[in-house]
Amino acid sequence: MQKINSTYLSKSLFIRGVRCHKSLYLHKYKPDLKDAVSEETEKLFEAGYQIGTLAQNLFPGGVLVPYEGLSHKEQIEMTASFIADGCRTIYEATFFYNNVFIKADILNLGDDGWDVYEVKNSTEVKDYHIDDAAVQYHVITGSGLPVTKAFIVHVDKQYVRHGEIEVEKLFHKEDISTKVQEKQIFIKEEIERQREMLKGSEPIIDIGPQCNKDYPCDFIGHCWSHIPSPSVFDYVDHGKPDVFKLYQQGIIRMEDVPIDILGWRQKLQLDGVLHQKNHIDADAVQEFIDSLWYPLCFMDFETTFMVPIPMYDGIRPYQQVTFQFSLDVMNKPGGELEHYEFLADGATNPQKEFIERLLALVPHNACILVWNQSFEASRLKELAAAFPEKGSEIEYLINNIRDMMIPFRDKSIYHWQFDGSYSIKVVLPALVPDLSYDNLDISDGGEASSAWLRMVQSNDEEEKSAIRKQLLQYCGLDTLAMVKILEKMKDMATG
Repeated sequence: MQKINSTYLSKSLFIRGVRCHKSLYLHKYKPDLKDAVSEETEKLFEAGYQIGTLAQNLFPGGVLVPYEGLSHKEQIEMTASFIADGCRTIYEATFFYNNVFIKADILNLGDDGWDVYEVKNSTEVKDYHIDDAAVQYHVITGSGLPVTKAFIVHVDKQYVRHGEIEVEKLFHKEDISTKVQEKQIFIKEEIERQREMLKGSEPIIDIGPQCNKDYPCDFIGHCWSHIPSPSVFDYVDHGKPDVFKLYQQGIIRMEDVPIDILGWRQKLQLDGVLHQKNHIDADAVQEFIDSLWYPLCFMDFETTFMVPIPMYDGIRPYQQVTFQFSLDVMNKPGGELEHYEFLADGATNPQKEFIERLLALVPHNACILVWNQSFEASRLKELAAAFPEKGSEIEYLINNIRDMMIPFRDKSIYHWQFDGSYSIKVVLPALVPDLSYDNLDISDGGEASSAWLRMVQSNDEEEKSAIRKQLLQYCGLDTLAMVKILEKMKDMATG
C-alpha cells in the first residue's frame, strides 16, 4: 500500500477540488475557517446516511467494511479479504490507489463482473454524481479489481409507500458506465492538478457562481468576507442585474450600480437602503382589502421537509406532509378574533385528521387569507387527491383563498426595512415592531419541520411537551402576524 501524505485525496476531497481548488486547499490546511454547520446541512447528512443504509437492502446479505474503529489500512485489508473469501456484496468497500482513498457504497459481483453502486439521496443524477462515481472507478480499477458497470442509485420521487418500504421501488438504479469511462482521462488529470495545487501556496481564486453551485460551500463566510453590506449581491427580485458581471467590473457596493440597469423593484430597494424611503400605493392596497369578505380567516400550515423515506402510507419521498395548522377567525368587521390550532402527535399519518379538523373549523363561505398562496393551495390539492371523498369541500377552500403576500410582492407596499424581501418574517417587525420571530425557539418552517420530527421520535415526555409548546407559538404567530399586518394595511389605505 502506498504511503498517505499531504497530497492525499479522498472521494469527497476530490469532489470538493473539482468544484474549487481553493475550497480543497482551505479544507486541508485551514479547516478552522469553515462556516458553522447549519441545521439544514445536518438534516441532509442524516438523510444521506439513512438512504445509504436502506439502499443496502437492494443487495441483501452483504458484508460491511466499517469506518469507525478501523484505520484506513485495516479497512482496505478487510475489503481485500472479503473479495478473496468470495463475498459477492460488500457495503462501504474500501480501496486506495494513486494516493486516493475511496469507500464505495455498494460493490456487487454480478453475472458479468463487479458493479459499483453510488447511493444518493437526490431524486435525479447530477453532474457531480458522475465525477463521484468516476473517481471510484479510477481507484478500484487501479487497485487491480475490474469494474464492469457503474450505477447511481437515487430516490424515485414517483414511489408511493403502501405498507413496508419496498426498496426496489423506492430506489432507481441508473447505469452511468459509459459516462464514467469517458471521464477517466479527466479524473487522472484533475487528480494531478489537485496534487500539484496542494504542494503550493493557497490558490488565488475569486468568488463566483461556483460558491453556491449545487450546494453552498462551507467557506463562503471566509471567501466573501471582503464584500461590504449592502452590496450588489443584496439585490433581489425580478429585474436584478447580473451581479457577478458587475463584481468583475469592480462594482461591489449597492449604490455604485448604474441606475439605468436597475429594474424598478431594485430602485425601490436602493431608495430604501440609501434614504430609508417607503412606498405605498394606497389605491392598490384598498383594492386588495375590498377583495376580502367576512367571515375572514387567517390560515397557516406547517409541513415536513427533506424526508426522503416516506413516513406513512400514501406518501411519496420528499412529499411535504401537513402536520400543523393555525387558524384565526373573525366573523364580522371588528369582531372578536377566535383562535384554533392543530398539531399532530405523529404516531400515525396526520393528514386525515388535519383536513377533517380544518374543514370543520373554517366557516362556510369564509375568505381565507394566507401568506404565499401557492404553498397552502398545493398542500390542499395533495390532500384532495389523498381523500377524494372530501375533494369538493377542499376545492371550495382553495377557491376562497386570497394571498396576503401579493401587495408586498408587487411592491404596492414597500418599507425600507424590507430590503427587497416580502417574507412575512421581514414584513412583520417592520410594520409591527412589537412582534417578531427573533425571540422564538422556532423561527422558520425548516426549524419547525425538524422540531416536529424530533418530537415524534422522542421518548422524553418533557422534551415532547417543550417542542409542542414551541411549535404552537411559532405557527400561531404566523396567523397573528397576518391579523396585525392587515390592520396596518387598512391604516395605509385610509392614511
